[in-house]
Amino acid sequence: MKPLRSFASDNNAGVHPEILKAIALVNEGHVVGYGADPYTALMVNTFREHFGAEAEIFPVFNGTGANCLCLQALTKSYHAVICAASAHIYTDECGAPEKFTGCKLIPLQTSDGKLTVEMVRHAYHGIGDEHHVQPKIISITQATEMGTIYQPGEIRALAHFAHERDMYVHLDGARIANAAAALGQTLRQATRDLGVDVLSFGGTKNGIMGGEAVVFFQPQMAADFLFLRKQSMQLASKMRFISAQLATLLTNDLWLANAQHSNRMAQLLESELRRIPGVKIHYHVEANGVFANIPREAIARIQDRYFFYVWNEEESLVRWMCSFDTTEEDVREFARFVTDVVGER
Repeated sequence: MKPLRSFASDNNAGVHPEILKAIALVNEGHVVGYGADPYTALMVNTFREHFGAEAEIFPVFNGTGANCLCLQALTKSYHAVICAASAHIYTDECGAPEKFTGCKLIPLQTSDGKLTVEMVRHAYHGIGDEHHVQPKIISITQATEMGTIYQPGEIRALAHFAHERDMYVHLDGARIANAAAALGQTLRQATRDLGVDVLSFGGTKNGIMGGEAVVFFQPQMAADFLFLRKQSMQLASKMRFISAQLATLLTNDLWLANAQHSNRMAQLLESELRRIPGVKIHYHVEANGVFANIPREAIARIQDRYFFYVWNEEESLVRWMCSFDTTEEDVREFARFVTDVVGER
């Protein structure tokens, strides 16, 4: 019998009980659709308490939609978006950002998923030349797809570089809660205060049933966003059910408690795995993901019991994610099983 919880993805986790309660609480009577309801107004006010009174907040269905809309709102079709080659917008969104923006994505190879000013500087060329796309956005992911975390100064330096050149900074924050928790920052300190212009705020990986938010930190950037969201099929008719989840996540620091817990479980998993000969931790564990090199022949046997993803087949590199509902016993049981399988080679 397979365990109730795996380590494949924080997307695979259930829904936090407080989120389920919030959905039930707003499931009373009729309210105006498409966001003209009191629950969405409450959500917007709650977000502004975290991100600032001038922030403009728009719920959407999913992370790909949030990312595409963030980029679309700030670009024209002859622009380009600079990102890491490992970025979700480049590797895991089936070309949606390029389709919906018309822009070219410029992927840069990184060793840890993080862009640097020097990397971006090399990609910033052809300015004013009608034969070349014009770089307009630096898109970063926090925490990165490798589980690493940008330090505040690193984001601030990228934002300074961008703003000096009339560019914007987009932050894919599918796991922004995990990054802020690890750094001991508030959500505003981790985004707006560092110079980020637009944020894809992630909730699905941190305990909600479904829904993300696009957050603009300068109102003028959102001038036409209502039309873009509708045209992109990301406008929810019964928006109160998304809004209630997002508001609850940002109430009483639920976002922080969930993220701190999943980060802590990843640190425990790392500690347990380091005891196993034949298992090597690949990236420094900073958020809620553990990347490890394991014997190739052990992968299939472990996957028979615990589903997870192979990150790099050539390097026999796998990814194990922890969630808000991962328990210490889950971690220790998994580590014992990995020990048994690897030890039987």
